[in-house]
Amino acid sequence: MARRGFFAELQHQLKQAEKSRAGDEREGERQRKQLIAEAKRAQAAAERVAKQVARAEANDLKRLTKEHHEAHLAVMAAEVDTRNLELSQLYDEIDSLLAATLDVDDYVDLDKLRRTTEHPPFNRTDLEPPLPIPEPPTKPKRPSLLLPPEPTGIHALFGRRKHEQVCAYAYTSHQVVLETLKADYLTARHAYRVACKRRETAEPERVATLTVERDRYTKECAIRQAETVEHNEAIDSLLANLGYGAVDAVEEYISIVLSNSVYPEHFPIKHEFEFNPASAELHLFVFVPTPDTISTVKAFKYTKSSDEITSTPLSKKSCKDRYTSALNQVALRSLHEVFEADRRGIIKTISLEVGTKTSDPATGQLGFRVFVAVGAERESFLNLNLSDVDPPATLEYLGAAVSKNPFELVVANTSGIRRS
Repeated sequence: MARRGFFAELQHQLKQAEKSRAGDEREGERQRKQLIAEAKRAQAAAERVAKQVARAEANDLKRLTKEHHEAHLAVMAAEVDTRNLELSQLYDEIDSLLAATLDVDDYVDLDKLRRTTEHPPFNRTDLEPPLPIPEPPTKPKRPSLLLPPEPTGIHALFGRRKHEQVCAYAYTSHQVVLETLKADYLTARHAYRVACKRRETAEPERVATLTVERDRYTKECAIRQAETVEHNEAIDSLLANLGYGAVDAVEEYISIVLSNSVYPEHFPIKHEFEFNPASAELHLFVFVPTPDTISTVKAFKYTKSSDEITSTPLSKKSCKDRYTSALNQVALRSLHEVFEADRRGIIKTISLEVGTKTSDPATGQLGFRVFVAVGAERESFLNLNLSDVDPPATLEYLGAAVSKNPFELVVANTSGIRRS
């Protein structure tokens, strides 16, 4: 059998190499295509992830927007509830002006208005202890000079020079220590003398300042004590004069009583009065707020479409009724507080006028417009059970003149009022 020759074998090897090379190229192409495919898959995966992220962000944004909107609605709802609650409390306070005083004893125990003097502690106790006396420095003990022992034996022959050097160094060091101790002691002595001189100057100043501060404190205590004595003497005088029914004392006591009558901040009341000792009658004027200062809101509500809190108004009739009711309650409350507080029975009758200070709609002139006028006798009024009355009916029973429309500033017709 013939065998391939050299060239044939060479050609065969070349073909094999070419074939192998071609195979290698095909494998590279396959890998390249595989990498491309993988890259495309990775790109597609990345795009899917990006879309998922975008969707997630959009969802989060949508969720957060929804939560924010719901939170805003909750805030607005809470604001509406708060305003309506405050409005309800405001109206409750106006509607219960009379009831608010019935559980309160309006009598003022003047003895409880006495004062006792309370002095604050002396605030310069830092000046009381003497300044510390400087401590003199202690003279330091002289240190001993420590020298090495004399060399003996063979060391006496060969070590003497070194011994002399060591001794010289020890002596020099000892002198340095002595000089240092001396310098330190002199410095301490100087500082001691300076401290003594400083104390000699400062101690008299401390004593002088302490004297001034004690005098100041004593004077302040004396002023406080004098004010207390003066105040208590005024109470004694008021009690004594009140027992005699003196006009100034009666009016002072009524002023204290009425100043204790606490009305709502949104419905402030002022009083003016005059006592007539001859008739034992107190003429009392009560100034109430004008109708336009009273709220006319029925309720608050939130409108989603406009994102606004709006109010619905009370009917005019409701506004009129509430204002009229407040005036009636103020009238009875004022009579009750004065009569209840006057345990001595000094005031036999009260001539009361309740109204407001405002411009006359007809003339434009500023004046006191009377809405309720009534005269009440002490014994008959105290027999009333105010916790179970209808104020308009009670005022009618007392013969009061009441405005038919105080909300429109119509004054009461006082020409036919029954006087006590």
